[in-house]
Amino acid sequence: MPAPATSAEAGPRRGIPVGLALVRDAEVLGAEPFFHEFIAGMERVLVPLGVPVLLQVVATVAQAGERMRAWAQHSQVQGVILIDLLPGDERVALVKELGIPTVVIGDPATAGGLPAVWTQDDVAMQNVVAELVAAGHTHLGHVAGPAQMAHTIIRRRTFQTAAAAHGTRTTTFEGDYSEAAGVRALSALARLVDRPTAVVFDNDVMALGALHEAGRLGLLVPSDLSLVAWDDSALCQLAVPPLSAVSHDVQDLGELAGHTLACALAGAPAATVVAQPARLVVRGSL
Repeated sequence: MPAPATSAEAGPRRGIPVGLALVRDAEVLGAEPFFHEFIAGMERVLVPLGVPVLLQVVATVAQAGERMRAWAQHSQVQGVILIDLLPGDERVALVKELGIPTVVIGDPATAGGLPAVWTQDDVAMQNVVAELVAAGHTHLGHVAGPAQMAHTIIRRRTFQTAAAAHGTRTTTFEGDYSEAAGVRALSALARLVDRPTAVVFDNDVMALGALHEAGRLGLLVPSDLSLVAWDDSALCQLAVPPLSAVSHDVQDLGELAGHTLACALAGAPAATVVAQPARLVVRGSL
């Protein structure tokens, strides 16, 4: 494990990376623009400080833990970003045990007192539901991301609570961020006699899969079905019709993460940085 920095050397150390051990299916990651944009934002802040970003893609939380232990053992990183945490995630206790400066991207409740950058997914989902109801939809669908992730739980719970507050019916589907999950959800939805008229997807790739499947099944978007993607991207903008999306500047989020981690490396007290909630950008699918 690296020796703690003295006051003379506190702060980012040039040439030593910060690590992101990302639990993702490699195929899904390759199709998903979010992390490319997020890392680009981090690098805007950290690379001028001489700090590269080391990305390691792993299949399980346990493998992520093993990777972080190896980083610490061999002094390979000086800090870590944690993202897509689970409730009570073991990685929070691990980085504390290892003494690695860490920033959590997600709900501060999952951070265990570590510095956090929070995108207010609950506020964003409340706003999306309100706008869909205002547009006249009385039955809403939600295709969620991986069920065990803390931010998936927050989005799903908020979706259901906000819809109930408006007296709006809901139908939910499980997903995994892949295009195939969007196809499966749309296929299941098409078989329903009483189906939702608008569906919110937890990422852009699932929404695109659903859009393609809707065309194959002869469902017209948006006259038969409105679609909304979470996390805007060029994929949404170039789709036919262009996908409405819950949009925030992902590179800006990466910059916030980079600044927060640089502060943690300098020994700043743990704090939560609250990003602006995402907003619904209306395009041709709504």
